[in-house]
Amino acid sequence: MREESAIARIESGTDIFARYAYAPNRLGFCGPPEAVALRGGSEADVRAVARQFSGAWPYLQVMAKLAGIADPLDHRLVESYWLGGGIGAHLDPELFAAELLAVIAPLAGHYWSHLTADIAAEAAANHCFHVLGVYPWTRLLRKGKSNHPIQVLDGCRISWGTVIRCAGTDITLSRRELRWNGHELSLSDPAPRHAEIWTDGYSAVPDVAPGDQVAVHWGRLCGRLDPDQIRDLEASTDRQLHVTNRRLAASR
Repeated sequence: MREESAIARIESGTDIFARYAYAPNRLGFCGPPEAVALRGGSEADVRAVARQFSGAWPYLQVMAKLAGIADPLDHRLVESYWLGGGIGAHLDPELFAAELLAVIAPLAGHYWSHLTADIAAEAAANHCFHVLGVYPWTRLLRKGKSNHPIQVLDGCRISWGTVIRCAGTDITLSRRELRWNGHELSLSDPAPRHAEIWTDGYSAVPDVAPGDQVAVHWGRLCGRLDPDQIRDLEASTDRQLHVTNRRLAASR
């Protein structure tokens, strides 16, 4: 297992969770409504909010159980969940899938009928698996001509990029987008993309500067990335695209 990153050593798990969870919560996708604790709230407040995330929290609970770590918000688990690599990459995927399904499958509605033991073939203890494997959106890619599924998938995954320029409350960064050609998913070549620094007077990276390597979630910056974190995020994304494309090819 690689050494802990410099960023993780100086940040608590609650800090990391809040930065990455803020954007989807602000958009009303995950967690309790208007969880202001994610904008610099106390550790106790963030912990209370995190338990209400029906997506991320079960992953962290199962990861903690299998890794023998008492705190689901241990920074090693939180970083591994959002970015891949780390502790989650060393957990048995079939065992992880079985434990996860035991938690989330009973809560799933009819859109989630795909949550069976077969999902173990794609399982990984990270957010990219949740986006491409657990969420139903990859199963909607061939239905109709709408671009909505690929837009949701690209927004929801954690992506990475290099800041090119900053202008007021916005930045331009070089980032790869998720693409769908009708048969398989892939990442585009890096190209200039827009992202937001500030929302509601809050920024996860208020002093971002050109040249910074950053993570993006739903079009908003959620943190700087060091080289190890970028490698983990890229590797976990490439791995998930591979197994997802294998499933999509088999379902044609």
